[in-house]
Amino acid sequence: MADLTTDFLGIKSPNPFWLASAPPTDKEYNVRRAFEAGWGGVVWKTLGGEGPPVVNVNGPRYGVIYGADRRVLGINNIELITDRDLYTNLEEIKRVKADYPDRAIIVSIMVPCEEEAWKAILPLVEDTGADGIELNFGCPHGMAERGMGSAVGQVPEYIEMVTRWCKQYYSKPVIVKLTPNITDIRQPAAAAMRGGADAVSLINTINSITSVNLDTMSPEPSIDGKGTHGGYCGPAVKPIAMSMVSEIARNPETAGLPISGIGGVTTWRDAAEYITLGCGNVQVCTAAMTYGFKIVQEMISGLSQWMDEKGHTSIQDFMGAAVPNTTDWQYLNLNFIAKAQINQDDCISCGRCYAACEDTSHQAISMSEDRTFTVIDEECVACNLCVDVCPVENCITMVELEPGTIDPRTGKVVEKDYANWTTHPNNPSATAAE
Repeated sequence: MADLTTDFLGIKSPNPFWLASAPPTDKEYNVRRAFEAGWGGVVWKTLGGEGPPVVNVNGPRYGVIYGADRRVLGINNIELITDRDLYTNLEEIKRVKADYPDRAIIVSIMVPCEEEAWKAILPLVEDTGADGIELNFGCPHGMAERGMGSAVGQVPEYIEMVTRWCKQYYSKPVIVKLTPNITDIRQPAAAAMRGGADAVSLINTINSITSVNLDTMSPEPSIDGKGTHGGYCGPAVKPIAMSMVSEIARNPETAGLPISGIGGVTTWRDAAEYITLGCGNVQVCTAAMTYGFKIVQEMISGLSQWMDEKGHTSIQDFMGAAVPNTTDWQYLNLNFIAKAQINQDDCISCGRCYAACEDTSHQAISMSEDRTFTVIDEECVACNLCVDVCPVENCITMVELEPGTIDPRTGKVVEKDYANWTTHPNNPSATAAE
């Protein structure tokens, strides 16, 4: 059977599924339940220093975006870092690590952007025996207004500076958690690397307002008639997170920097996709909050079965496999031609493909009087919209035209797939360069 054991920065865990720093990892009780359920590691909910106490709202902390079936697509939260006593957290971390030596425990930290503040808390965390720390440079609400969280993560110079302090005063792995609320994720990642970071984790939550109550005229969640921006997470943010992960993985300046992937991981397939983009493990929050800790068992069995089917014996076998195939638009092969094809045996004659193509695309699907839908090859540009809106999986597929055949749309012969597309005359970027 496939071996799901991971070795991330020398930190071993029985599987790549870690709980992210969030409400599920706020205390000893939760973490013990998580480990008993099968999670490979946790990132303890962010600790603050010995300054003024953190006070959370005593009202709604979460706002939700639902799918049509009321499935949770995203959660917007306005909760701050832990409001529990620092030393209580430290004692609990020490006890849990002693009882679960085979599980990864990372401690998330957020203190003011001052060297003395970091110098004071790091020895206390190291004394717990935890495997490493994660620098919370991502929270977009509450703490950011106090000069922490994303206020640091949006300034590469601050990232580099604080990372250097942590590497100076802490002997174990330092993971820098990056904010997505920035234009180019490669810059903060490079800054973390310059500061000596052992790895980066991403993404933290996206700045958001999920809804407005049209009766009280305040954003949700509403506290005494007022609302605020919060951090958005869940399945809806996964495409954004994976793009940012890929940017770091394929950037020459940060290539080889270990990555812990975060954002919408709900199934084993999500985890596998992150790993193919270069992640050494994944962190989960919303799925656990929605379905409970035992969801990890489905993730473990699903990933293990898929790896067995593919012949992968370890996570390393496919880690980063998709990175070489992730490129910029200008390098896509414009000689590749495909056409939509409808399987009439599977078609339920709902007409969604026709409506979408006729109204908003290329008028490449015809409808007969008996509601038979066929593709007009002369108009089809293989945009994939019909595939995406069809309610029957694999009823509509894209079929590649063989080299040497005539493209019905252009009347031109389909050429071969050139090995060196970057210099081919049909490549717009190559032509422009010439």
